Order: sequence, then structure tokens, then C-alpha cells
Amino acid sequence: MQPRPLDARALAALAANPGCGRRALLDGAGVDKHALATALGSPAAFGQSQFAIVRGNSFEAKVKGDGGAELLRLVHGHLDPGAEPPGAGARVPDLTAAGPEGRAARTALALREATAAKDWTLLDHPMLALEVAGSPAYLEPDAVVVHPDGRWTVVEIKSFPMIDAAADAAKVGAAARQAAVYVLALERTAQKLAGAEVGHSVLLVCPKDFSNLPTAAAVDIRRERSVTRRQLDRLTRVEELAATLPEGLTFDPERTPEELAEAVAAVDAAYAPECLAACELAFHCRERARSAGEVTALGRSVRGELGALTTVEAALAAASGAGCAEDPTAAALHRAARLRAEALGSARDAAPAADLPRPRPHVPESPACPC
Repeated sequence: MQPRPLDARALAALAANPGCGRRALLDGAGVDKHALATALGSPAAFGQSQFAIVRGNSFEAKVKGDGGAELLRLVHGHLDPGAEPPGAGARVPDLTAAGPEGRAARTALALREATAAKDWTLLDHPMLALEVAGSPAYLEPDAVVVHPDGRWTVVEIKSFPMIDAAADAAKVGAAARQAAVYVLALERTAQKLAGAEVGHSVLLVCPKDFSNLPTAAAVDIRRERSVTRRQLDRLTRVEELAATLPEGLTFDPERTPEELAEAVAAVDAAYAPECLAACELAFHCRERARSAGEVTALGRSVRGELGALTTVEAALAAASGAGCAEDPTAAALHRAARLRAEALGSARDAAPAADLPRPRPHVPESPACPC
């Protein structure tokens, strides 16, 4: 089976959960997680529908039509209004090449030429290279615009709407994290070119209100870029993860569900409810986390608060007073449980008075009908 390449969505998800060795290994090895989850009996309804894909492609074609004139106008208006407006004949270089390595090299050459030309240039679906945990990743943003001053801007084109100049916060956040990966890859190329600079704001282009007309907003991704870079640097190399696994371990979807479950369980995971929106194996990992009573199923914030108490059973034991008295987390849980019991006891004592029937207000009778 052909390995699945890493993309920006996968890298953004990895950066959001760098402690998950299972996802790092499977993505680094190019395993098809959707096929694996289906074979395990826990398929996830993950990804876009065919209708959404067609609608997104149609909107992107509209935005980039006429040589990218509308897209360049939006970049100029939102990110570089002081520059000379882009003309009708803006540069749109051909980035065709053989294979991802060839396309990445052709993109680097086009960026070099556009920076030296000091003119508006639109790179349609360029190919960027980024090394992640020792594995190469080839990334394809929707577009990159080169400004006359040599600045490079990543453009993300999405099909969700901006209503009254505002879009869904969760979707904007996901787009920002994805764009941060592109920015990191662009910075790697910019380091080799004098006068090149990658902008810390990306342009998010969406349909306006309920129409198909494009509108845009500048999104500052400095925080997302910083977090993503730090998290990607923390990822364990695939070779190191594979070295700890039993010899002959395989994730072939043709194996039985029991064999696959045993193989998957051999790799440590760090499940969190947020995984449901970003990983095809999330339902399988959630089922295992719940059956083992792991507190990770309750969320990262709860897991962080409970410290060394990694199971629900241990947390309940600490709340009942059976935990280690020297553990501050266990002591805090026991005190919280005691306060809760006192509060519930006071509420029960006050319940009879509260349950007394209240006097009903007097409502005068309506006058009899004269007819």
C-alpha cells in the first residue's frame, strides 16, 4: 500500500497533541488511519463531504479567476494598502514539475525570481518542503502572494462564510493552525534568500454572507506559529518510536480486528476529546480510554488537574479519603468531596421548607357575559 504523505492538516493536529506517539508513528509511517479505523470497527465520520469539496473547489476557482486579479486586490486592500496596486498583468508563474521534490524546487525558484522582480506575484498551489521529526513533508497551500517589497503572504481559501465580516471562531482557529504550518515551511525557504520576509499575518478568503462573492480578513498567526513550531520540535522521531515496538509489528488493514487492536495498543496514545475533530482513530482511542477508566477521556484540563491520578478509580478513591494523605491532589479531592457532601446535606435539610405549597395569587373572576 502506498504510504500517505503528511499534509498541513495532519501536522497541525500533531502539533495540537504532540504527546500522542500513536499518531506520530502512524502519520510518519504513512499509514492510512481511516482504513485502519474501519478495520478496527470504529470508523470515524471524518473529512468533508463530496458536496463541500465541490463547492470549495468552485469557490477557489472563482477567487483565482482572471489571473488572480480579485485575490491580489484582496491581499493589497487588507495587508498592503500602501503599496502600488497590482496591475492587470500580474505574474503567475508556472509551477509544474515532476514529483513533490521537483515541484518544491520549482516553487523555491519562482519565489526567488518573484522577490528579485519586486512586483506582485501569485503562486497558485505552490509546493513547500518541511522536515518534521526526521521525516520530509511536502505541503501545498492554496496560494502564496509575493509583495513588491519582497514580503511573502500565505492565502487560505475556505468555503465557510463570513457573515457580517465575522466567521465561525472554531473554523478560523483551525485555518490559522493550518496556515501556521505553511508559514513555517515558507520561512525555511526564506532563510536562503536575501530580502525575503514571511508575513506574520495570513489572508483568509471566504464567501461573503450567503453569496458566492469573495471577502477576506487578515489573521495574525504569530501565536499559532510559535506554538506549532514548539510542538513540532518536541515530536519524537519515527525511528525512535519504531525502535521500542515488537519486531514484525504491522498495521495492515487486512489483518483481523483483534490482531490490529493488539498492534495499535502497542503504541502509546494520548487521547483527548479534541481528537474527535482531528483524528480518524479518535473513536477507537476513546473506547479504549473509557474501558480503562483513564481520566484523559474527561479532557486535558481535568487530566492536568489530577496530576498522578491517571484513572477515574484512583480519583474516586482519593475523594473518599483512601488516597495518599501526602499527595496534595488527593487531599484537595478529599476536601472537595467533603464540602460537596456538606452542601448537599444542607440542601436536603432545607428541601421540606422549599417544597411547601406556595399561596396562589387571587385572580378576580371575569364578569359574566351579558349575552
